[in-house]
Amino acid sequence: MKKVLSLVLMIQGAFAACGQSVQIQKSMTIDSLGAGQGVNYIDGNVYLYGDREVGIIREYILKDNELQYTQKEVQLSIDSKDLINHPTGIAYQAGKPVFIGNSIRLNPEGTQWKAVIYQVNWAGLLQSGTLQGNLIHTIEDDACIQGTRPEYVQYEGRWYVATADYGNKANEVRLYDPQALAAASKTSEPGILYKKFTCSPWVQNLHFIPDKNILVLIQNQIVGRRWRLTFLDLNQSLAQGKERVLKVIDFDKSDELEGFTLTRNGEVILVTSSKQENVHWVTFDY
Repeated sequence: MKKVLSLVLMIQGAFAACGQSVQIQKSMTIDSLGAGQGVNYIDGNVYLYGDREVGIIREYILKDNELQYTQKEVQLSIDSKDLINHPTGIAYQAGKPVFIGNSIRLNPEGTQWKAVIYQVNWAGLLQSGTLQGNLIHTIEDDACIQGTRPEYVQYEGRWYVATADYGNKANEVRLYDPQALAAASKTSEPGILYKKFTCSPWVQNLHFIPDKNILVLIQNQIVGRRWRLTFLDLNQSLAQGKERVLKVIDFDKSDELEGFTLTRNGEVILVTSSKQENVHWVTFDY
């Protein structure tokens, strides 16, 4: 109970201007993901996703700081053909369209990307275990600069699909209208983009904390290495057109941070692309 309380207090007090102590409470290895690409907490379950021989989502029950595999796996394929080969974000909000991002590197230098957002039937995915019959719509995210990583955020009482770029030039967080997005073929079409602001580089994923109106950028300190979490005031960032940083937390870890989620009980779970010790429970003391 004390550990859970300390995590809740972390979220409430994480942004005070004072010293901080970051601790990895526990690490574990989750196999069969390929390189882990992210984590979501949806309806009481934890979903890890990665880029195995096909894009993959696996469901886990969280119990006593352990992830127990439910034996439910989704292969992001149609007719056994890998479709979402590099999943980079699941935008889920009850009653709203569900979107999964796919960021495809087209050259070794990482200067050319193809970004696609897929609207899916989430319940159907979990039931059947593939995209077969559960792919609703495909949208090219051509408004992006480098990759896509969709996440629902709330702004002025409405929900939007946010996404962000990865590289170190002209990075942006963009807000898309979800209903317009669900009917679009490209994100550059009129009426899709609602607002945007510039942000710092190497964003791997996004996580929104609704009760605090905080958007977390899950980042690397340098390209593909070293962990960073940047906490933003979403309203102020959108108003100013650039990120309004509340706190930056850097970790002395050398691998590639990919995902962050906050559970109902205030537990913080981080995911990396490493083969070993790729899932971590983290506490912050202030």
